[in-house]
Amino acid sequence: MKMLINVAETVVADALRGMAAAHPELTVDVDNRVIVRRDAPVPGRVGVVSGGGSGHEPLHGGFVGPGMLTAACPGEVFTSPVPDQMLRAAAAVNSGAGVLFIVKNYTGDVLNFDMAAELAEEEGIQVAKVLVNDDVAVTDSLYTAGRRGTGATLFVEKIAGAAAEEAAPLERVQALARQVNENSRSFGVALSACSTPAKGSPTFDLPPGELELGVGIHGEPGRERRAMMTSHEIADFSVNAILEDLNPRNPVLLLVNGMGATPLLELYGFYAEVNRVLTERGVPVARTLIGNYVTSLDMAGASVTLCQVDEELLRLWDAPVKTPALRWGV
Repeated sequence: MKMLINVAETVVADALRGMAAAHPELTVDVDNRVIVRRDAPVPGRVGVVSGGGSGHEPLHGGFVGPGMLTAACPGEVFTSPVPDQMLRAAAAVNSGAGVLFIVKNYTGDVLNFDMAAELAEEEGIQVAKVLVNDDVAVTDSLYTAGRRGTGATLFVEKIAGAAAEEAAPLERVQALARQVNENSRSFGVALSACSTPAKGSPTFDLPPGELELGVGIHGEPGRERRAMMTSHEIADFSVNAILEDLNPRNPVLLLVNGMGATPLLELYGFYAEVNRVLTERGVPVARTLIGNYVTSLDMAGASVTLCQVDEELLRLWDAPVKTPALRWGV
């Protein structure tokens, strides 16, 4: 596989050096792998910290900035960051109002964030946590006990970050983050496998004429493989899988997310089909986001995430945000 890299061993460090040069509004510690808002800690504000394996960009580092994350910890490709990174991030953003850890439900992430929370508490930093587990495709996976954390992570980070920006107390920021997770569901589809820099070839075998329904963001198996389907058929399957588990009584936020190698031409066509299914099912869409936000390196495919919102969650979603990958209202 051809990749725009130097060597596999430095791919994460090289990306962080690029982020530091491109975004002077961030403090990027390349050696210790921590990305922080340059104005952190923000007095009187809860620090909002997330992180995970690299390869899912712009998640999480691309979402650091006013109105969203205060810091992010990138691990190696598809590998959890270590507790020392998370502890450094917590210390860097702690203003005395506490720190919220947003953790995708993968075993390594959960264990390391739990350990970091204990270490932070020993240093006098109050820490709360929220676990994101929105993927309805499978109950357990290669990396997970329970449901995987996927697209809803973006919704949780945005709404928690907006609440923190308004100086909401830690307990309230955590409660809102949990509410978003509980009201969110996702389903992903792969049209091709992804390739890690270290391996240099596809991480799993997906024949040209097949797709993986319910794929995870590391290429974990989903519900089943089928012969290639049309965008119309994929939307029917994906949205119905979500609505079997989520019965929205309110309007929803809708994320149509590319897995990394899917062009916007295809994503907008897919969105048209997703919107059709939701209209047929009587689910009103309050806001829409389309693009590559929670990716899996160079995987072709897409995921759908719905989040049922009330007036407060919608207000916090609409609140100003200024990050490398998500910005409006500023």
